Amino acid sequence: MDTAFPREDPRAPPPSKADAPHSVLTLGAPHPPPRDHLIWSLFSALYLNLCCLGFLALVYSVKARDQKVAGDLEAAHRLGAKAKCFNLLAALWTLVPPLLLLALVVTGALHLAQLAKGSPAVFSTAFDDSDYD
Repeated sequence: MDTAFPREDPRAPPPSKADAPHSVLTLGAPHPPPRDHLIWSLFSALYLNLCCLGFLALVYSVKARDQKVAGDLEAAHRLGAKAKCFNLLAALWTLVPPLLLLALVVTGALHLAQLAKGSPAVFSTAFDDSDYD
C-alpha cells in the first residue's frame, strides 16, 4: 500500500518545465516605504506657518504621498525629505525667536539686578524742578 503524500496519479504525464514551481530571490533587506510626514506638515501649516514654510511642507508631503501611491518610491523619498526639511525650518523659525527674546529679557533683568545691587542710588534718585532748567 502506497502511503506517500501527496498522492499523484501514476497515469498522469510528467510535469513540464513550464509547470515547474519557481522561486524569487530577493537580495538585501526590504526597504520600508518612504515617509511623507503628512501629519507633521498639517501641524506646521496650521500652527507654524511662518513665511509659508508650513504650507510648502504640506505641498511636498502631499506630492510624496501621491508618488508613493503611484509606485515611484525614489521620487516619494526625495519629496518626503524636502517636506521634512521645510517642517524643520518652519519649527525652528517659529520657535527660536521667542526663545531668544526670552533669553534676552532674562539676561537683561539679571544685568539690571547686578547694577542695582552695586549702586542702590540708581533707582532712588529724586528730581526736583531745578534739574529741568
